[in-house]
Amino acid sequence: MVTPTPLEAELLEVAGSVLDPELPVVTLRELGVLRAVHVRHADAVEVELTPTYTGCPAVEAMSLDIERALHSHGVREVTVRTVLSPAWSTDDISAEGRRKLREFGIAPPRVRRAADPVGVTLGPTRTLPPKPTATGTATGAATQAATGTGAYAAMDRATAADTAADTGVALEPIRCPHCGSADTELLSRFSSTACKALRRCLACREPFDHFKEL
Repeated sequence: MVTPTPLEAELLEVAGSVLDPELPVVTLRELGVLRAVHVRHADAVEVELTPTYTGCPAVEAMSLDIERALHSHGVREVTVRTVLSPAWSTDDISAEGRRKLREFGIAPPRVRRAADPVGVTLGPTRTLPPKPTATGTATGAATQAATGTGAYAAMDRATAADTAADTGVALEPIRCPHCGSADTELLSRFSSTACKALRRCLACREPFDHFKEL
């Protein structure tokens, strides 16, 4: 890996201080999407940016904000290049970025060991009503069927079990960013953005976003 020059390191700090357009509590550097800044000549730089996933709609806004920040810093010509390899991972989010997400009310992605593979599982395309349990009441089963929470909880447990089986590692439980409880349930696999899921805490009853592991 080539060591950046003092000027490149300075410009990397400037570009890295730009806030993420979808998560305005974290910077692009804390999110881990800003890869490098290369000075091509006195008045021109090239910025390497890796989106959280291919086709991320925020890339254009990120690029424009980076250009504005560097122009304000005196750089005349700025080129932002999208780099897809190596792919971005939630492991690239810094500790400070995770802390800010948690304080903002978003459960940060759980940290895997560097050697752990990413488990990929396929679930049903449609949520089916849950079957009543032996100890459950008809009212409880009807409530679960109406809300779908029982089926989502079942898929949640199945996904966790599949991940543990695929990777050999059981991830830590997803904790509520409001009260810290690990007793949470999945409400929807997708939330305000594709990279987040909607969950609910069963202790404080508050809904919250979870930044999914990738």
